[in-house]
Parts: sequence; structure tokens; C-alpha cells
Amino acid sequence: MNIKDRIKSIKSTQYYKSANLHIHSTHSDGSETFENLVKQALELKLEHMAICDHNSVCGWQNFNYKEYNFLIPAVEFDCFYKGTLLHILGYGIDPYNQDLLNICAKSKKETQYDIIRLFKSRHPKKVIDAIHSAGGIAVLAHPCCCWVLNLDSFTKSLKTLGLDGIEVYYPYKRHRGIIKFHSRKHIKDLAQKYDLVMTGGTDEHSSLIKQ
Repeated sequence: MNIKDRIKSIKSTQYYKSANLHIHSTHSDGSETFENLVKQALELKLEHMAICDHNSVCGWQNFNYKEYNFLIPAVEFDCFYKGTLLHILGYGIDPYNQDLLNICAKSKKETQYDIIRLFKSRHPKKVIDAIHSAGGIAVLAHPCCCWVLNLDSFTKSLKTLGLDGIEVYYPYKRHRGIIKFHSRKHIKDLAQKYDLVMTGGTDEHSSLIKQ
């Protein structure tokens, strides 16, 4: 099953429970190691999990992920487009693809600090093309936070650049809830309107298992 069909097969009720496609490790700005997150996922019996470190695939290169069927190789890139910062997730990517590696962070700071990531942000067309070159699909992350007046037009424009999906199932906690400009229902409507794959995840930056 290809990555697009696999994600399409995930039911909306599975997100946050048996499917979590937005997690960060210590390879970017998360507090848990890649290995610990996989162990926790096994304990939680996750059926689909993607660790999406900012601008980095080092975690996937340093882990034998092919031994675990529930893992989906992924990454999250900082982009700047039409005057706004946005994040694009890549799912099902080959972490050794050279086009992808060419746009990855060149230092640890470029995976951690917001201000540095802002100045190192990429054009979404370049990111989408690299993700496709690496065999993956490109997904707009936490779209309710996109600071644009017309999200419909913005999404349509990204679709023309090759966008494959949009993050519909997302909790908007912490600062994401404060800077939320659009409704989740609107996001789902856009996904259906532009035939975009619907994905979801918690954007966890700490442990998956809460004490």
C-alpha cells in the first residue's frame, strides 16, 4: 500500500488513540529520544506513528525503522509563502534521498530555535518537490494557525504547487490555540473541496505516555 492510500485508510476516530502522525524527538525540539518514543508507541499499541522532526531526518537515518510496520518516516519543514510562515509535513519519505537532504537543516540550531528556523525557512514549492522526489506526500500542518485572510485561496495556491494533504485532526493546544485563526470544520471542508488527504497528530514534544 502506498503512503497516500495508507493514510487515507486511517479513520478519524483513530487519531490521538491508535494513530499519531505528528511527534517530535530530541533530533529537533522534542524532549524524548527517537528510541524512547518508539518504545512508548509499542506500549500504547499505536498502529500508525510518524516522528516529524523540524528540518531533519537524522532520527530516521539512525534508527532501523523498517523493522516496525507502524512507523511512517516523516519530516516537518519551515516554509514562508505569500507573507506567512507555514509548516509542511512530508510522509512516507526516503530519509536518504539527496533532494530531501539538500533542504534539511545544516546545524542543530536550525531544528530547534524558532527565530533561526524563521530566517532559514524555505519556499513551499521547493519543499513539496523534494518530498515528492523522496517518494512522500506533502501535507500542510496545523492550518488553523496560518495567518491569512482567505485560507481557501491560500490552500488552492498550495495545491497548484503540488500539496497532497492537510492536517485536519489536530488539538491546537498551547500557543497553537492562542494564534488559531480558522475553524477545524473549515479545514475539513477545504480538504474535501480540494481532494486533499486528511491527516492528524498531537504535535507532541514530550512523552507520549503521561504520568
